[in-house]
Amino acid sequence: MALVTGGAPLPLSLRGGIVALGNFDGFHAGHQAVVGTARDWALRLGRPALVASFDPHPARLFQPDVPPFALSTINQRAWWFADFGMDGAVIIPFDRSLAALSAEDFVTEWLVTRLGVAGVVTGGDFTFGKGRSGSVTDLERLGLAQGFAARVVEPVTDSGGTISSTRVRALLRDGRPGMAAEMLTRPFTITGTVEHGAKLGRTLGFPTANMRLGDYVRPAYGVYAVRVRLPSGERVDGVANLGIRPMIEPPEELLETWLMDWEGDLYGQELAVELIAYLRPEMKLDGLDALKAQIAADADAARALLKGA
Repeated sequence: MALVTGGAPLPLSLRGGIVALGNFDGFHAGHQAVVGTARDWALRLGRPALVASFDPHPARLFQPDVPPFALSTINQRAWWFADFGMDGAVIIPFDRSLAALSAEDFVTEWLVTRLGVAGVVTGGDFTFGKGRSGSVTDLERLGLAQGFAARVVEPVTDSGGTISSTRVRALLRDGRPGMAAEMLTRPFTITGTVEHGAKLGRTLGFPTANMRLGDYVRPAYGVYAVRVRLPSGERVDGVANLGIRPMIEPPEELLETWLMDWEGDLYGQELAVELIAYLRPEMKLDGLDALKAQIAADADAARALLKGA
């Protein structure tokens, strides 16, 4: 799958495609319905199937101080789009100049001139143009004038209502990764590069792979049963502490993962850590012996949970 970023030209082979248009952070079941509709429509017409998304998220431009909220990185989304059968993904740079475009100018500049679309698919709540002035009704009207068709996909719902990124974030913050995974259709996964740390875990007999959380939403601080995808593609069970490590001074926010029944050097490599189940909140224990015993108990709990997961 081709990934087009930074406003680079779209390859000629991908022009005239059917485009799923939206943010698609997390690529949950609702997003998959939109992208799947574009893919199937493109297949029927024999045209390229594309996704067009935005980076950074518009909220980052208008609310730069808002706490981290991302459910995915661009690279994760690109992998998911490719696995979903899309031919290309266009990451539209969301900056002041883009935000200043009227709805009509956005359609003309991006959908017609840059992408040359034959059709566009969105969710019903999609807005575009300066001040979010354009609606899906406007997109359909402008498309008719510019020679492309527009379709709207109805929301995907479950027993809790409409599946949305907002609901997924709330579940993660509440320490319910299993329920979040049901909407995502996969475990919530944090990717990052393994860094050197204080090596306390190694001293205790539980060496950890330490990663920064970056722009990801902050799930509930605590200990998780996890599965880790290594650069080789191998998947390993683990137990992880996500938080500020209250027993270590000064506090530092990290995701620290012990890969159970695995040994090797991971420094400088990228891991993907899937949060499977929340075991307990962070706690300050009475000394290193108590910490060692608690980590062993956490590992036993993680093994039991992952065995049936």
